[in-house]
Amino acid sequence: MTLGTLFWLFLAGFMIWYWWRAKAIKDSVLQSAKAYCKRMDVMLLDDAVYLRGLWFKRDADGHLRVWRRFLFDFTSTGEQRYQGRVIMLGQRIIHMELDPHRIGPAA
Repeated sequence: MTLGTLFWLFLAGFMIWYWWRAKAIKDSVLQSAKAYCKRMDVMLLDDAVYLRGLWFKRDADGHLRVWRRFLFDFTSTGEQRYQGRVIMLGQRIIHMELDPHRIGPAA
């Protein structure tokens, strides 16, 4: 086996591991977003969250962690779409919020 072959095998293995890990994190965020929407009495739309930011930041202890921002759509009236956000630092969700929205059906 040549060094080039080993490099490509390592790269392929790393990409598979990263995809697997990213999918597990996204599934976890989706479940948390569903539960949050249920608590806030709104409906998660499209049954999906979207990764919209990826960076490195330090946590409260000074350790370097991966920072992720996920977005999702929700509705409170069934007519209008609003956006929500989930912020993760490392493996922990540190913030969830919903855009200002109308409560309940229109009068």
